[in-house]
Amino acid sequence: MRNKHAVLSLSGGMDSSTLLLRLLADGYEVTALSFDYGQKHNVELERAQSLVDYLNSQCTENNCYGGCKITYQVIKLDGLSQLLNSALVTGGADVPEGHYAEENMKATVVPNRNKIFSSIIQAVALSIAEKNDAECVIAMGIHAGDHSIYPDCRQEFRDIDFEAFKAGNWGAEKVSYYTPYLLGDKFDILKDGETCCETLGISFNEVYKRTNTSYKPICIPKILSVTISGDGTRDILTENTWYSDYKSASSVERVEAFIKLGRPDPCEYADENGVVTWEHVLSEVTKVLDNHTENK
Repeated sequence: MRNKHAVLSLSGGMDSSTLLLRLLADGYEVTALSFDYGQKHNVELERAQSLVDYLNSQCTENNCYGGCKITYQVIKLDGLSQLLNSALVTGGADVPEGHYAEENMKATVVPNRNKIFSSIIQAVALSIAEKNDAECVIAMGIHAGDHSIYPDCRQEFRDIDFEAFKAGNWGAEKVSYYTPYLLGDKFDILKDGETCCETLGISFNEVYKRTNTSYKPICIPKILSVTISGDGTRDILTENTWYSDYKSASSVERVEAFIKLGRPDPCEYADENGVVTWEHVLSEVTKVLDNHTENK
């Protein structure tokens, strides 16, 4: 029996998905939580479920990351979307394009989002700690690239928030934070993911094709079947297929990490003209990066 417990905020993005791998590689029993807050890019929830399903399918009696499968749950907060002012939620302004460091990216801030998530995660972590009479860590994939745009990703916010949690709960000393990527960037995270995949004996491509970093995912209907009735009427069955964009800031940052790692992103990309190749994505994102460097 293990007594290493972790609660993870699993967005379905590259950062938190990599942190899930790190926790498994380090032998933690993981409870992963995702939040449906009415985000436009809610395909990330489908990706998170797909990743958990994949990882749990690789967990066999003889090889199961130390003995436990991942516990996963989506917390529904989608009623908030009509009340929040942010480009990321349904009904909000268009998500801006360009590099993450640009001022207009502040439009992607969701008011008090991490505080809302944090309160729920803290409650779950403390419950796990008390139930198992063991310590429990709260794992978050926040990184240095978030700090200038998102104040609720900064360490000073975390410290103040944690003090409030301790003041409001008995037994809170059993809970602590685990933020291994706080001083790193997307490349550092992806590099660690590569290492974790090797440690866990799982496919890097199978993991990362099940992640979404795009704030402006593109939906392209896929025809599954066409049925023609006796009177010539055609019944077309379609399925929505989601692709990542390569123009929003989160996507640019992700592609930059894969460029530095020297391997193609297994996630599929598209634009307003349809599905595009990885070579096209590389070319377009490189232009954005070069332009950002020139304008510094």
